[in-house]
Amino acid sequence: MKRVSSTENYLLVSHILAMAFGLAGIILVLPNPNFLAKLGEFEWGLTIFGWSMAGGGVAYMVLATAAVALYAYRTLGLWHWLSFMIPAIALSLGSELLGTSTGFPFGEYRYLSGLGYKIAGLVPFTIPLSWFYLGFSAYIIALAGLSRLDIKNWVCQLGAIICGALCLTSWDFVLDPAMSQAPIPFWVWDQPGAFFGMPYQNFAGWMGTGIIFMTVAALLWRVKPFTLPNNDLKLPLAIYLANFTFATVLSLAAGFYVPVLLGFVLGILPLIILYGIATNPSAASADNALATNN
Repeated sequence: MKRVSSTENYLLVSHILAMAFGLAGIILVLPNPNFLAKLGEFEWGLTIFGWSMAGGGVAYMVLATAAVALYAYRTLGLWHWLSFMIPAIALSLGSELLGTSTGFPFGEYRYLSGLGYKIAGLVPFTIPLSWFYLGFSAYIIALAGLSRLDIKNWVCQLGAIICGALCLTSWDFVLDPAMSQAPIPFWVWDQPGAFFGMPYQNFAGWMGTGIIFMTVAALLWRVKPFTLPNNDLKLPLAIYLANFTFATVLSLAAGFYVPVLLGFVLGILPLIILYGIATNPSAASADNALATNN
């Protein structure tokens, strides 16, 4: 498993570098025509910039998906990896297809180019992947932290679902305004809303979708007992923090400060607290094995 763990780290670093490269293109190159003109003096410059705009978003999401998938397989096993990933991808894709077709549950919006091949011509294939890797990262930390508290198991699992979905939604607080209003937007709202161009309905859709697929996964996880990786949560925390930072830089560059503050209070802060509880060796619960009869 050491080889798998090393591969996870390589994928994580590559994911972060790909995001940093994409950020440079969005906030430094695109808003500055002079910089872009100078870049055009070098053939390699335009080639790299073109690749960044065409495939950078795809690359960083695929890399994160691979890292989290390997992590879930190594720490939880095949059943618990797939019984989270498959519902997360399938149900989030269903919500996104419904949303882009009818406006429910997120509001009236549509995806543009830059995020990869669109399923049914509507939803980039990378979008459900991001639901999986961010959702899993938030949920596993929430579950590990709450499992260390002296509370009933059903309360722990319900709390992890709600907290995991809230942290996932909090990331969208920060990401959505910036990505939909970037110099080259990745999606647009045909029904602009009061929250920095987004309808409040969007957050209800995110919260609801997260709760649904996390609930399905929690029920499937009860089929087999497993032990939570309380001392091995660095990768999911790094994934969440890196993606939140990416969204934060975009939002701050666009002058959106309130979404960042909300995201920090409702996403970053609770997740770091739960991470601290989960990794604290003196926490209340000595046994973190979750059995099917709990």
